[in-house]
Amino acid sequence: MSKQRPIYLDYQATTPLDPRALAAMRPFLEDQFGNPHSDHHQYGRDAAAAVESARAEIASLIGADPREVVFTSGATESNNLAIKGAARFVGNRRRHIVTVATEHKCVLESVTALEAEGFSNTILPVRPNGLIDLDTLDSAINDETVLVSVMGVNNEIGVIQALGDIGQLCRARGALFHTDCAQAAGKIPLDVDEMAIDLMSISAHKMYGPKGIGALYVRRRPRVRLDPLFSGGGQERGVRSGTLPAFLCVGFGAAATAAQQNMSAERERLLDMHQRLKGKLLTIPGARFNGDADQRWPGNLNVAFSGVDAQTLLETLVDEIAAATGSACTSAAVEPSYVLQAIGLDDRTAAGAIRLGLGRQTTVGEIDAAADQIADAIEASRVVAQTSAA
Repeated sequence: MSKQRPIYLDYQATTPLDPRALAAMRPFLEDQFGNPHSDHHQYGRDAAAAVESARAEIASLIGADPREVVFTSGATESNNLAIKGAARFVGNRRRHIVTVATEHKCVLESVTALEAEGFSNTILPVRPNGLIDLDTLDSAINDETVLVSVMGVNNEIGVIQALGDIGQLCRARGALFHTDCAQAAGKIPLDVDEMAIDLMSISAHKMYGPKGIGALYVRRRPRVRLDPLFSGGGQERGVRSGTLPAFLCVGFGAAATAAQQNMSAERERLLDMHQRLKGKLLTIPGARFNGDADQRWPGNLNVAFSGVDAQTLLETLVDEIAAATGSACTSAAVEPSYVLQAIGLDDRTAAGAIRLGLGRQTTVGEIDAAADQIADAIEASRVVAQTSAA
């Protein structure tokens, strides 16, 4: 008999592939193998038509025109292209960027990298609940600000920033508004026009699509111009060269449609489980819930336990639970989470935090079992610590 796999609670790191996405992809891994840029024959035309259909599905998810969707390899590339591309295009006129201390590393490092090209930046703090203060943002924008980048849903603590308010503020001040929506797209309602968003980064594998494909929304009216990151054959209207993987694009599109159809019902289902799991975990002595309690995505719980080393805890539970201490890109780091530090946690408290991600396959039975296993492991570790101290 095969060993039972651990309960999967790491949906912020990645999501399982939706069966509808897999079914849509399969023909393009087999007989429909054409290059979508070879439109002089049927193979290429079939692939191109499928890619454009997928582009329209992704555009529909965020209220965009399909011509505003640029395919990339994922959100990291999209973030780099948005920030560096926008800054470099208008760099002779505006040379200041505003972002937030709790952004993903690829955003923070893109902003920092531009310092070598003469750009300055302001990295905003967040309040203890993880949300930014709009007055502070307004004060940070000046006549030199080319771009403001604020994440939609935080990947570690799950808080949802007020994208519409931020977008309107940026538009009034003449700055472009970019948002990393890798954790938001397909989970919360997004409308690029209503929210005055100029650039939006999306990742397929965070919304039950395939890995290795993402998108960047680039506003057409008023037009946003970008310098491409690399040279090539001029695909994607010259913004992102390279042969598009039709099978990944198609899977991305199918996942976007499925997410759009299931969004409301999935949120309600996860909200019930979120409250159930949160209630159980907060009965553990020394537990602290991180991030705003209401303005958040319910598929995320970040809880710190005093006197506990989270990495050791998860290693103890590795056969029972698959979870993380923070971002999948930095979870192997020894340092405490910079996101938790930004909301005011000291290093010791931050080191005791775990991130639990809920998703479509998560069941009530799984979260009950996980809560019990976490409580038992924490109690056992504290008993050992007390015995050793004695």
